[in-house]
Amino acid sequence: MADKIKYALAVLVIGGAIGGFYYYGDHSLLYRVIGLLVALGIATGIMVQTAVGRQVWAFIGDANIEVRKVVWPTRKETTQTTLLVIAMVIVVALILWMFDLFLTWAVKLLTGQGG
Repeated sequence: MADKIKYALAVLVIGGAIGGFYYYGDHSLLYRVIGLLVALGIATGIMVQTAVGRQVWAFIGDANIEVRKVVWPTRKETTQTTLLVIAMVIVVALILWMFDLFLTWAVKLLTGQGG
């Protein structure tokens, strides 16, 4: 029951922030966005206090640990892979272009449009 109250409170905070954003439309956009971000932070803080929020927070922490374990490619490997992808795109584009030319020729021949 307490979690449902926290969910409702978080939704009210966000709803109030969105309402305030439009209500104060004549004020600076910077202040309105800052207000939205503050309200989002407050709503997030409320949500983290729930059981589901704690699970999500733990999941995010575990994901960060896994990201640190990733072996990222070197600059040379990235450049080589990018060049290979670009070359393959060009090769496939040429093959499809030739196939399209062949099909156009064949359709013109079969329909009698090719002079």
